[in-house]
Amino acid sequence: MDEVIIDGCSLSIAALVAAARHRVRVRLDPDAEKRMLASRKVVELAVKKQQVKYGITTGFGKFCNVIISEEDNALLQKNLIMSHACGQGEPFAAEVVRAMMILRANALAVGNSGVRPLVVQRILQLVNADLVPVVPEKGSLGASGDLAPLAHIALVLIGMGEAVYKGKRMAGALALAEAHIEPLVLEPKEGLALINGTQAMTAIGALAVYDALMLYRSATIASAMTFQALRGITEALDARIHELRRQKAQIEAAQDMRYLLEDSLLTTKPSGTRVQDAYALRCTPQVHGACLAAIQHVWGIIAAELNAVTDNPLIFPHVLYEGGDILSGGNFHGEPLALALDYLGIAASELANLSERRLERMVNPTLSEGLPAFLTINGGLNSGFMIVQYSAASLVSENKVLAHPASVDSIPSSANQEDHVSMGTIAARKARQIVDNAGRVVAMEMLAACQALDLRAIQLGVPSIEHSLSPATVSAYRTVRAAVRFSDRDRTMYPDIDAVVALLRDEGLCSTVGRWSWNPEPVAPCEDYV
Repeated sequence: MDEVIIDGCSLSIAALVAAARHRVRVRLDPDAEKRMLASRKVVELAVKKQQVKYGITTGFGKFCNVIISEEDNALLQKNLIMSHACGQGEPFAAEVVRAMMILRANALAVGNSGVRPLVVQRILQLVNADLVPVVPEKGSLGASGDLAPLAHIALVLIGMGEAVYKGKRMAGALALAEAHIEPLVLEPKEGLALINGTQAMTAIGALAVYDALMLYRSATIASAMTFQALRGITEALDARIHELRRQKAQIEAAQDMRYLLEDSLLTTKPSGTRVQDAYALRCTPQVHGACLAAIQHVWGIIAAELNAVTDNPLIFPHVLYEGGDILSGGNFHGEPLALALDYLGIAASELANLSERRLERMVNPTLSEGLPAFLTINGGLNSGFMIVQYSAASLVSENKVLAHPASVDSIPSSANQEDHVSMGTIAARKARQIVDNAGRVVAMEMLAACQALDLRAIQLGVPSIEHSLSPATVSAYRTVRAAVRFSDRDRTMYPDIDAVVALLRDEGLCSTVGRWSWNPEPVAPCEDYV
């Protein structure tokens, strides 16, 4: 992907990740500029005729009944940005802030917000220059949108606040000067349009759901490797079983498992007194499938929100005559995202829960089908993977606390004018943390599975386990072993874990698998956009 086009209708989650995380350049589509100019004329006419329109010629929130004169309008917009920049806590990661800026630009580019194209162009200048406003991660109620986080971005646009530029944190005005970017002078409606929307929760959510899909794939690869290390019984993966359940994502997860385990010499059939495996192996399609279904649902919610208009009021230019309708509504309310992102956090927690249970089976000599205790050759002198499982257990326990939904809470604000809020940004932040924790658990399982497989090779008397593994998992095994060698005695473990975590984060392991049953649908072209 060479560049990402900001046109208000075709931005995809993959494109957002490319621009926000991998620094692919962004540019504004000329057709979007035309739409923006049309709605801008409606705003300018309303100001000229002194029409009473919320946020254009009035104050904000409970002050919506205070009329603002034309000569005070520019000050109104600046005051809005300064007063609303009340964020607290540590700054968001740079990729989150870049995603927020791209999403705000894309929402304005739809052409129903009444701002000049210059506003979007200036935002994209910051993105392409990698000038990242310092945005504290706490302080949003998720309605009226993400006011506080977005205000910190707008502060830098007008030459205030703080930013990170070329690795240094500095005053926003200095950062703009060093990047040769002019501060933006806000005109009527533009301050409100910059901060009244769901772009913080959407940015965090988009990155989180993208990573959650990679988490599902990584966890499925790890489960296939563990399945082989524990000599799992493949009967439970039979397509006929899953077709009878009629759960589409479960059928897809089972199909992924069958593909990953096809032609393995390590899997087994029922025999003797061992007729079925424990749930951690046998129910992988059911659990992973349910989690995949959640990811698919949340993906659809987030994908729609990327190209949504979520500020207030909204501008609808008349086609045949001057002027247009300026309508107040509530698209800034984050409830659709709040519920979805709480769901995502729960699903990611479950992927980690099952992963930790598979890890436990590998290190526990009473459950591991003959593997050495804690996956070490000289147990007692060596502790092996004993505390790896402790650490995984700690992370899944933390996830259980974080998985408590944020969306069921609400605190009235603005003198009860804004009497129900979504807490969507809290839900997004929690989901992102859960996905991160879950990825670390899966990395631990992956590392343990490779250790277990090498110990199986020793038991089988073969120089390498590669010839016994399924073809679809050999590449994943080799990728891990290229980064982390077999542990024949105790050594410091966290660098090994961190190395596998890094492999998962750059999608290295997921890309080793040739196919997956579910891939997100492409975004419809703009001509199909309604």
